[in-house]
Amino acid sequence: MDILKTLTEEFSLKPFQVENTVKLIDEGNTIPFIARYRKEVTGALDDQILRELYDRLSYLRNMDETREKIKKSIEEQGALTEELAEAIENAQTLTELDDLYRPYKKKKKTRASVAKEKGLEPLADIIYEQAPDAKEPIILAKDYVNQELGVETAEDALQGAMDIIAEKISDDADVRRRMRFVCSAHGILNVKAAKEDVGVYEMYSDYSESVAKIPDHRILAINRGEKEDFLKVSIDFDKDKAMFIIAKNHIKDGSPATATVKAAAEDAYSRLIFPSIEREIRSELSDRASTSAIKVFSTNLKQLLMQPPVKDKVTIGLDPGYRTGCKVAVVNGTGKVLDTTVIYPVPPKSKIEEAKIIIKALVKKHGVEVFAIGNGTASHETECFAAEVIRELGTGLSYMVVSEAGASVYSASKLAAEEFPDYDVSLRSAVSIARRLQDPLAELVKIEPKAIGVGQYQHDMPPAKLNSALDGVVEGCVNSVGVDLNTASVQLLSRVAGIGPQLAKNIVTYREENGRFDSRTELKKVSKLGPKAFEQCAGFLKIADGKNALDNTSVHPESYTAAKELLKLFDYSDKSLKNGALSDLSERVAIRGIDKTAEELCIGVPTLQDIIKELERPGRDPRDELPPPMLRQEIMSMEDLKTGMKLKGTVRNVIDFGAFVDIGVHQDGLIHISRITDRFIKHPSEVLKVGDIVDVYVLSVDVAKKRISLSMKEI
Repeated sequence: MDILKTLTEEFSLKPFQVENTVKLIDEGNTIPFIARYRKEVTGALDDQILRELYDRLSYLRNMDETREKIKKSIEEQGALTEELAEAIENAQTLTELDDLYRPYKKKKKTRASVAKEKGLEPLADIIYEQAPDAKEPIILAKDYVNQELGVETAEDALQGAMDIIAEKISDDADVRRRMRFVCSAHGILNVKAAKEDVGVYEMYSDYSESVAKIPDHRILAINRGEKEDFLKVSIDFDKDKAMFIIAKNHIKDGSPATATVKAAAEDAYSRLIFPSIEREIRSELSDRASTSAIKVFSTNLKQLLMQPPVKDKVTIGLDPGYRTGCKVAVVNGTGKVLDTTVIYPVPPKSKIEEAKIIIKALVKKHGVEVFAIGNGTASHETECFAAEVIRELGTGLSYMVVSEAGASVYSASKLAAEEFPDYDVSLRSAVSIARRLQDPLAELVKIEPKAIGVGQYQHDMPPAKLNSALDGVVEGCVNSVGVDLNTASVQLLSRVAGIGPQLAKNIVTYREENGRFDSRTELKKVSKLGPKAFEQCAGFLKIADGKNALDNTSVHPESYTAAKELLKLFDYSDKSLKNGALSDLSERVAIRGIDKTAEELCIGVPTLQDIIKELERPGRDPRDELPPPMLRQEIMSMEDLKTGMKLKGTVRNVIDFGAFVDIGVHQDGLIHISRITDRFIKHPSEVLKVGDIVDVYVLSVDVAKKRISLSMKEI
C-alpha cells in the first residue's frame, strides 16, 4: 500500500502537504510545533487535521506491518499464491486482513481440526466438490470408518466431513466480507430486559432499531445497560439472505452431495459465521460510538480549558458541605493562598451569622473581589448565603458557580499533597475552586482529563483511546495559550511541546536554584534540555519583562532575526514593541505588500502573518478575545422559574441530543437538539460550545425530579 497516496486521497490534501508532514513527524517534531511553526511546509494544516493524519498514519503503518507478517506466515506454509498476495496487498482494513489470514491461522482445537486428525479431510473434499455423478455422501463415508482413529460409524465419518466443510465455508473471506456488509445494512439490533426491574433502562426493555440507523448515544446507553446486566442485546438478520450469499460461493445444484453441503453451510452460518459477524458489528458500532463520544468530549474539554480567565482578582473559593462545613480559601490575583478557614452556614449547624462575620472580615482584610463557589453538595444553600453576604456588603462583589468535577481527585492526589503539604484535603479543594475561576487552564491541567466530566459515557470509553485524545486536547490548549516560564507549575510545563514531566521538573528546579529566567536562551542551561527540545518548546514559553521583548510573544527564536528586520524595515524601535506601540503594523505591511515583505525577510507569508499578530499584541492571550464568564450577584431557585421566562445561561456540557445550561438555579436545564435552532443540525456542537452565554426560555420545570427543559427558540 502506498501510504502517502492513501493519506492524500483520504484527507483531500496536496501530495506535498502529506509528504512534508509525515517527514516532520518522523523527525520527531511535535504536533503543536508543526502546526504553529511549519505552516509553509505543511500548507498551514491546523493541529486537529495534523492529529487525525498522525493517527491514520499510525494505523496504516500498523496495517503494513501486519500485512507483511501475514504474507510471511502464509509463505512459510507454502500457500501464498499470486492471487492471495494481491488480495492481502489490496486489503483496506485490519478486519479484511484477518479474514484473508483466517484459513492459515493456527487455530485452537476445533471440531474440524479433530476431524482432520481422524483422516476425514479427503472425504470432506470429495463431498464439497459436489460432482454430478458422485455417490451418496453416506455411502462414501463408509470407506472412512476407522475405529482406531475414533471413527466408529459412517455417520461419524460424515459428521466429521461436514465439520470440515463448515469451517472451510466459515473461512471464506469473500463470504464474510459480503455478509458483514449486508448485515450492517439490513440487520436489526434487538434489546430485551434481562431482569424484571431495569431501572433507567426501561425504554430499552423491549427495543429494536436498524443497525444502520441507530445513533451513537443510544449504542452507548445500550452497551452500559448490557454491561450492568440489565439488558440482553442481539442482532437479527434474515437467514435466507445469508444462505444466498453462502450458496453463491459454495453450493452446486444437481449433485447427490448438494444437500449435505447445504447442511454444512447452515451449520457454518449458525455456529461459526454469524456469531463472529455479530461480535464484529457490535464492536464496530461501539468503536463508532466511542469515537463520536470522544470527539464530543474533546470538543467540550477544549472549550472548557479555553474559558476566559478572571485575571488578577483576589478570590474566595468556597467548597460547600453540610456536616463537614464549607471550606474557605482566599487566593491573591496570582493564585497564592492568603487565608483558609471553615464556616458552617448551612444545616445541620446553620451558624449563618458567625459565617457572615468570618467571610466579611476576610473580604475586608484581603480586598476580595469575587467569590468562586463549587457546584457540589450544599452548593445551592452556599450560593444563597454568598449572595446574601454580597448584598449586605454592597461593594459590587460578584460570584460564579464553578464546576467541581475532578476537584476531589486533585485534592486527594500526591500532586496536591506536594503543592499544599500544610492543608488537609478539603482545604486544597477550596483553593482549586478559587483558582479554576482565575485560570481554568492552569488549574485543570492538574487533573486527569477524563475526571473533568464534560462528556457522555466517558467511563465506558476505551481508556487508551480516550486518554490519547484528551491529552492531545490539553496539549493543544496549553500551547495555543502559551505558558509563563517563570510562574508555570510542573503540570503546566509538562504539557508544553517537547518538554514532558521530567524536563518540566528540571525547569522548575533550575528556576528555584537560579531565580527567574531572563531569556528563552537560558533554557539551554536546564539539565537534559537539548537542542531538539528547545526547538520544540521555546516558542510556547513566554517571559514577561525579560531582556528581549520578543520573549514575551509566540515568535519562535528561529524567527527573531526576521522579526527584528521587520521592525527595522518600518522604522520601529525595540521600545515600540515593549510599549505595545505596533498596532498599525499590519496596515503598513499591507500597503507595502505582504508577499513583497515576506520575500524581503526571506520567510513565508504564514510566518510573517503570525509574527505581525504577535508584535501588535505582545503577551496576547487568545482567551481574552472570548466573551467573559458570567458573574452573578443575585440568586434564583427552581421554584422561581415560570414557563416562558427568558434567562441568560452558560453552556456547561454539549452532548449528542442537546446541551445542559447553567441558569443560576443549581440545576442545569436541558435544551433538546430540536429546540436549539430553527434550521436542521446533525449535532448541537454545530451551534453551541461549552462556555457560551446564551438566551434561553423555560419550557417546563419539574421540581420533584429536578428537571428543567429549556429552549433557545422563542416560545
